[in-house]
Order: sequence, then structure tokens, then C-alpha cells
Amino acid sequence: MTPRVAYFPDSFHEVNGVAHTSRHFEAFARRRNLPFLCVRAGNRSQALIEDGNVWTLELPRGFLSFAIEKDLRFDPAFLRHFSLIDGVLERFQPDLIHITGPSDVGLLGAFLAHRRRLLLAASWHTNVHEYAARRANWFLRVLPKRHSAATSQKIENLAMSTAAWFYRKAKVLFAPNPELCALLERSTGRHCSLMPRGVDAELFRPAKRTRDPNDPVRILGFVGRLSIEKNIGLLVQIEKDLVQDQKKFMIVGHGGDEAWLRARMPQAEFTGVLRGEELSRAYANMDLFVFPSHTDTFGNVVLEALASGVPAIVTPDGGPCTIVRDGETGRIVPDDQFTSAIREILADPARHAAMRQAARAYALTASWDSVFEGVYAAYQRLLPAAQQTAAD
Repeated sequence: MTPRVAYFPDSFHEVNGVAHTSRHFEAFARRRNLPFLCVRAGNRSQALIEDGNVWTLELPRGFLSFAIEKDLRFDPAFLRHFSLIDGVLERFQPDLIHITGPSDVGLLGAFLAHRRRLLLAASWHTNVHEYAARRANWFLRVLPKRHSAATSQKIENLAMSTAAWFYRKAKVLFAPNPELCALLERSTGRHCSLMPRGVDAELFRPAKRTRDPNDPVRILGFVGRLSIEKNIGLLVQIEKDLVQDQKKFMIVGHGGDEAWLRARMPQAEFTGVLRGEELSRAYANMDLFVFPSHTDTFGNVVLEALASGVPAIVTPDGGPCTIVRDGETGRIVPDDQFTSAIREILADPARHAAMRQAARAYALTASWDSVFEGVYAAYQRLLPAAQQTAAD
């Protein structure tokens, strides 16, 4: 029997990995006509939409909400929606609640799962412990170097301990790469299943390229949030290193550090946030994708670049290195080797062309349907035991 799922995502309409995955999760439920309720924050005023088996409940954040990122907020008073959501759950009768993190929406979802004695599933999308340490660096700089490093590590450890305490409340965990699954299992004592990401290989494909094939300039692309935890400072250094080369950056996205980056990369093209066809053309017009983040848990944008036939250069940390095949679909290198890797690939047209083909071929093996089929398989393995426990 197909589980009835109530999904409480941290974000849905925003421009980030959680929102991207959440939109595809809902779309998967619609394609398969699965019983699926998505409870999320948005601009609708307490709007419940029942569209066949797929229900959506979108609730507004209030005046007490504050910004976490440029387009992401947290509402400490989101609990005011408790009665409304509880009433919808009473009608929908879910078998489980799935949350994506300790957001205002996720905290309420976890509480409702406990109250209704439902199986709680939780997926890890953001390395909150690493983000906390990097966000703290701005005030840690005033400390002596040895104290700064030690304090940063303590902040990271505390954030991880807090996150593990929260995720321990769930009976089934999901993470986008094996390293994070192992970390969560050690930290929580819970089983963790893989929940990677997929890509729309029809939207993102090399055929969307519109540039003149004789254009001598090589475009280096970055797509993502423009903030410190993405290690965007390395982009500044790379542009300086390549100032004499015929290479130009295309930066797609926005974030709190956008003004800082614009001031330091005068030759780069900043497009702002792009979606749909505009985004697919931007990817296809790149020659290399440069993604220096050390904190991404997966890297949806890396997979979209590969689907567009664009080899990617990533760091050995986090999720992106699990997507890229070093020397085949791109390079996996430390920060101080990004510039040399760029020059090395683009200096060899035959190798670059082979990487473009290999990148596309790999992306064709990653579908969203296979991702969510795996999620539902994990649900079904645990539901009978959870339902028996609730009945006892």
C-alpha cells in the first residue's frame, strides 16, 4: 500500500537546493498520482488546494519573521498555524510526516508527528554545522589565530550536536551523499538512506548553447547563492590569476555578499537569478563550471552543469565531489589548484570536448524519478513496524 505522505519543507519557492528538491518531490507525486500533502510557507493566505491526491497548504510568515538569507526567513511565531495544520492532517490522514530540517515549518512538522504518533522522516539538506562556523568567522578574526581556529571548531561541534539532537527525533533519515549518511548514523544512532538529487536532462542540455562557436573567449560559470559559505572569495582570486587570459566569469544567483563580489570582480557578468529556459541557456553557454564550495551537501547546480555538457571543477569536500568524476567529467582539486585546472582543461580542446560528452552522459543516468522511488522504498520498509508501535 502506498504511504500517505505529509511533507514539511524548509523552503519551496526560494532559490536553493531544498526548494528545488521539494518542487520536484511534489511534481513526482503528481506524475504518479500519489497521496501527498505539502505544507509550506508562502504568500498565499492560508490556502488549502486539493488537486486530486496531491494537496498543498501554503501559510504566510508573520511580521516577527526575520531573514536568514536574502530570500529565506524564519518565523518564530509559525506555531500560530498549529490548529489549521492539525485540522488538515486530520482530514488527510497521513502515514508519516517528512521534514527537511529545523526550520519554523520543520519544527512544527516534528511536533505534529510526535503529537499524532506518526512516523517522522527527516532529510538533511544543509551542512548547518559548517555554515555556523563560517558565518562566525567575521567576528573570530579579532582573536589570535590559534584561538580563532579552536573557537570556530567549537562552534561547528556545538551546531552539529544540536542538529544531531534534532534529527534523532526522526525514525528514518535521508542524506544526499554517503559521507553525510555515515556522519548522521554516527551522530544519531539512526539508519540513514541515500537521497541524492536528479536533473531535468531535457531542460538542461548542450543544445541550448547559443554562442558563436568561433568566439575565442571562454566562459567560466558559477551558479548559486552569493555568500561566504560558498567560498566565493576564491572566484575573486581566480579572476585575478586569469586577468591576461581570454576567460570571463558568468555569475548566476544572488545573496548577501553579492555587492562585495561585484566590487571585486569588475570583469564578470552578473545575471542575477535565472530560471527555466534562461537558466538552461546560461549553463549551455559556459565552457567550464567553477564551484569552489566546501559545504554543499550535494550540488544540484553541478549536476545541471554536467547535463548541459559543461565539465565542473569542484573541491574534495562535500557532495559535489561525489558527482564529478575526476579527469573524466571535470576535476576535483583543492583551492590552490583551481586556476591551473582551468588552464589545463581549456588548453586541450580535444580533452575539453571529451569531458563535455562524458558530463552529459553521466547526467543522463540521474533522474528525479529514481531518487524519489528510493525515498518511498525507505518509507515502506519502516512503516509496518512504526504502525505496530503506535497501535501498542
